Amino acid sequence: MDEKMLTAELSKEPNKKAYYLGLTLLILAIFVWSSTVIEVQPMSNEGVTIAKNIFKGIFNPELDFLFGLTAKGVPYLLLETIAIAVLGTIVGAILAVPLSFLSATNIVPSWIAVFFRFIIMAIRTVPPFVYGLMFIRVTGPGASAGVLTLAVASIGMISKMFTETIEDLDQGIVESMEAAGSTLFQKIRFGIIPQLKADFFSILLYRFDMNLRDATILGLVGAGGIGAPLIFAMNAYRWREVGAILIGLFILIVIVENVSSKIRNKLLKGQ
Repeated sequence: MDEKMLTAELSKEPNKKAYYLGLTLLILAIFVWSSTVIEVQPMSNEGVTIAKNIFKGIFNPELDFLFGLTAKGVPYLLLETIAIAVLGTIVGAILAVPLSFLSATNIVPSWIAVFFRFIIMAIRTVPPFVYGLMFIRVTGPGASAGVLTLAVASIGMISKMFTETIEDLDQGIVESMEAAGSTLFQKIRFGIIPQLKADFFSILLYRFDMNLRDATILGLVGAGGIGAPLIFAMNAYRWREVGAILIGLFILIVIVENVSSKIRNKLLKGQ
């Protein structure tokens, strides 16, 4: 294609300068409005001192606490956090699978899909912190509340992503099974699940990564994991313990992130 033909082709493209300009102005207007609502407080002398102590604690952690193999050491607390995230993800996925199939418009009639999508949206509306406070009243503080919280909080996101994956599958296989007189269960078992295995496992790994972080935060409200010792250490100004916990969390997140990324690439790309 010579230069004249290329110029002619480009001239046919719609001019989107006005669109991009309007979008930029809208974003700037939202930014300015948000800046007027948020009142930025200056940092006090006490805040500067606390910040210095935090950084000093991070670079001078409590080594006995960081490497201690007792039930109160960082390794055990991290192991408990991982266990909470694993169980929460698995239980949430088990509950999310039927909801996702019942929410897919290519599997069930539209009115059924709309009803179950409303349920999923209602589950996603409630923040994990609220679920945590609710389940603590039911089971009491501890890991059980954390598992139940992450399980319910995982249902919304996993169901939504599972539903989108189901609706993007190859319809030819499903239609051929319908023509052969297959039941709904047979279509799901033999026509849909084999196509979705890799995507499903990839979504579960992504949700586990999120649950691992949420399990840390939920510990702040007493739902097990390493969050509770973290907030207790901060409230008591034991910054060396805070540093030990943060270092342990950083190492854990880096390891999990790298392992899950490799597994996802293996599942989706075969790399």
